Amino acid sequence: MAADDRSRHSTKRRTAHAGSPASPASLPTLGRVPWWAVILSLLVLVSADFAVDPIRNASTFQRVPDVHLVLSTGYLLLAPICSVLDTLSLMSVRQHIAILITLLALFAACRAWRGFRHGTGFLRELKAAALALGGLVLVYAVGALVPRPMAAVSVDTPFNDAVLVADFHSHTKFSHDGAPWFSPEANRRWHRNAGFDVAYITDHRTVQGAEDGIANNPPVAGEGTMILQGLEVVWRGAHVNLLGAERRYRGLTDPALRDLDDTSLALASAIPNSEPIVVYTFPDLMRNLHPAHGPGTPGARAIEIIDASPRGLGDVRRLRTVISYVADTFNLALVAGSDNHGWGFTAAGWTLVSLPGWRGMSTDSLAAAIDDVIRTRGFEGTTVVERRVANTRGSTWRLIATAPLVVSRMFTMLTNDERVSWLLWIWAIALAPVAWRRRRPRGAAGAA
Repeated sequence: MAADDRSRHSTKRRTAHAGSPASPASLPTLGRVPWWAVILSLLVLVSADFAVDPIRNASTFQRVPDVHLVLSTGYLLLAPICSVLDTLSLMSVRQHIAILITLLALFAACRAWRGFRHGTGFLRELKAAALALGGLVLVYAVGALVPRPMAAVSVDTPFNDAVLVADFHSHTKFSHDGAPWFSPEANRRWHRNAGFDVAYITDHRTVQGAEDGIANNPPVAGEGTMILQGLEVVWRGAHVNLLGAERRYRGLTDPALRDLDDTSLALASAIPNSEPIVVYTFPDLMRNLHPAHGPGTPGARAIEIIDASPRGLGDVRRLRTVISYVADTFNLALVAGSDNHGWGFTAAGWTLVSLPGWRGMSTDSLAAAIDDVIRTRGFEGTTVVERRVANTRGSTWRLIATAPLVVSRMFTMLTNDERVSWLLWIWAIALAPVAWRRRRPRGAAGAA
């Protein structure tokens, strides 16, 4: 009897291993479902019901008619990568810190749970921490250094004949803090890929980058991105951009091209309708703003409502209401500055300049015409369009919730084409291990 019982038990075990319909191993289990892919797919799909325009007026927060964001085929093919890196590039310093603290807390919780269930050791945890830190550094390095397709602004016809898209603040390798590979032509490519018609190169203490860029300008405006000249200088304790410095206006700075001279600026501004254009940049200290008080007076005639450096993004968002009020009160033109030094591939904002007939102008004629718009029309002459981002200001809880707020805002800004790309990437990654296991020879699988 004992032999017969052992034989029956052995037969049952062989039947179970053979894949009997009653075998638990042959039935689908919840553990085999790629839940991360299911949850991420639901986020992509459900967020479509809360979709918002990815760009808006930086001052009023309203939609900008006849202006939209254009995503190239390359951008759509790499939509998950581009969306995530763009989102990181648009965050302020406070948001970066909040995200990093959240990731640190999640990492610690996951490692603690894993250690509780399976045990761990110092070297294993050190290795996990090193891998996590390396992955984080890699993501930021890719975002800052590796070229990728850019989202660009486009103005619908026929309005694109009356409105040009400009950046009033950028740099090249000739600035002491510029990336060594960011030549004037690299600057031009960056702006062309982001949809800019005009880019002011406003290097520190030199106009060589701007002049080199101007030398390679297209014959007339509208046939490519025009480089125009500016200079970032210090004036009354603040950083300002002087448009046309050392080209249209000479001798307004000290010999080192570092400081703007008060007396020279006052003399050059004494003639109405020819005053030099001073753009107040990086407005973290509004007390240093000295606006012009009408024709024939020196002072700032434009102010940045976007400075796309990480610190600048936080400062201008904090002072957004004040900047708009001051600009309206003193009739200052609102402008956007990428403040790009060669790092990153995301444009945070664009300045729309109302200038009918700008196409076909020469370099100097275009620069003079833009000066006239700022000088005569001021607040009404420009509109600043910005990439929408999560609002984490206003309370401590919003700052603590930076990670979910940023992620949810990213998903609500996706276009339908981006959602399709996201879903394809999600399930391609989720199903890749299954496909790999099925392609492996049976012998190799058994040996493994």
